[in-house]
Amino acid sequence: MNEVITAKDKEYEAMEQSSAPGPDQAMSDRVNNRSLRPRSEAFKEFMTTGWDDNEPVIEPLESSHYIQARLDTLGKAFPGERIVIPAGQPKVRNNDCDYAFRPDTTFSYYTGLGEDYEAGAVLVLNPVDPDSPEAAAGKTHVPELFVAPRANHYTQDFFMNAHYGEYWVGPRAGLQEMTAMTGIETNDIAQLSDALSKDVGSEAGAVRVRVIREADPQITEMVEDIREANGFADPDGNTNADDKLHEFAAEARMCKDEYEIREMRKAVAATKHGFDNILRKLPSSLDKPRSERMLEGAFNAISREEGNEVGYDTIIASGAHAPILHWMRNTGTVESGDLLLIDAGVEVNSLYTADITRTFPTNGKFTDFQKKLYQAVLDSQQAGFEAAKPGATYSDIHHACMRVIAERLHDWGILPVDVEESLSPEGQQHRRWLACGVAHHLGLDVHDCAQARYESYQGAAIRPGMIFTIEPGLYFREDDLLIPPEYRGIGIRVEDDVLMTEDGPEWISAGIPKQIDEVEEWMASMAAEGAKA
Repeated sequence: MNEVITAKDKEYEAMEQSSAPGPDQAMSDRVNNRSLRPRSEAFKEFMTTGWDDNEPVIEPLESSHYIQARLDTLGKAFPGERIVIPAGQPKVRNNDCDYAFRPDTTFSYYTGLGEDYEAGAVLVLNPVDPDSPEAAAGKTHVPELFVAPRANHYTQDFFMNAHYGEYWVGPRAGLQEMTAMTGIETNDIAQLSDALSKDVGSEAGAVRVRVIREADPQITEMVEDIREANGFADPDGNTNADDKLHEFAAEARMCKDEYEIREMRKAVAATKHGFDNILRKLPSSLDKPRSERMLEGAFNAISREEGNEVGYDTIIASGAHAPILHWMRNTGTVESGDLLLIDAGVEVNSLYTADITRTFPTNGKFTDFQKKLYQAVLDSQQAGFEAAKPGATYSDIHHACMRVIAERLHDWGILPVDVEESLSPEGQQHRRWLACGVAHHLGLDVHDCAQARYESYQGAAIRPGMIFTIEPGLYFREDDLLIPPEYRGIGIRVEDDVLMTEDGPEWISAGIPKQIDEVEEWMASMAAEGAKA
């Protein structure tokens, strides 16, 4: 039998070790010590030849038809200023392994880029010359994207760069592709610093710069350096100016355009399919260790098949886990006879996400006691829906939902005071069993528009185009000694997604059953499908 390691192999090994890094090797480079990569000139030359030059035709994204209107609105809010919106960088999971990249929400909104486009990219809105033809046509800014060029087979980065090289990560969108997809002129990220510095100054007529600070610390640092070098070394003032940009961008997303509404409907439809898959798997998962995670996997598989990812960590909360508002460990056993609370949403490729919660009897049938509690939550949700109408304030939803909850708790002998005392700001005793909110804006973020002002959110009138959740619940913790034993360890939430139209609110998740009889029928139908699989 021949030797596996030959004398020649040892000779090659000695040659490799002779050029190995020494004891002063930088920590950042040591991740490469795990493998021996070819570095010969012969290899490098060989790798840049013999590849097919055919490239796919890049079509404009559907979102690109809506981007210019968004950019125009943003530009008019900050005339004469340069606006910088980074996509952000990948977040490290461990060592040199990153989480799947998701661009910053503001970047995605103003570029129309979803999925994993494009780590390290930056959108810049450059103010136009007041005497230019663009200004005469009503333009305030010209958008420009900056991205890393493609590391395709014409470059050594193709096989040498594990972050961008297409040998490693597959085809990427470079300058030409980004321009084609978005309709925004795209340039090399290496030009960014010079582009941001152009005409910046403190004198009259000079350009000032604002940045979405939280998106990419490296870009924020670059902007701060440019500010300091040009007479704007005012950390508090700069932060306040940047916050106003972030605030405006959040409030701009409150009313969705027709494209966004279509994407939200897609997200809801995919989420329904995810719930279907859970219910197919539920009977075979009962009483098995970590069966919460089995059901989580059933939903998450659909999110990857029909969308980009889950819009947030899926909550599968069975039995005593259900009153835990954000139970995301999903390590429990789903036991027959318990109630099972599932809060989940599919994020589609455009990054718009649904947010749906349903509560199921694990054995397929509600008990009379479970029905009583579940119906109270349904009635609360319906009251919130009826309160939501154009011109009503957003907080009207909250008050309508809470009144029903307080009344039922009083009827059951649980509330220690009368209903009005509890509902008053000085009372709020009913909130022991519903401490969270009952509605929030929804869109690119599951808790969308989070940087909006209070008066633009809770105190604002509901307008057509807004999409939000209505999600009251009852959460009776297992360790709550102020309620009868039969209530303990039960959590119920019903959450739906609502579009405000000119004619009033629309349940865009109406196709996902929630009435008691409909839920039981749905469970039976999906269980039958699962048994056939």
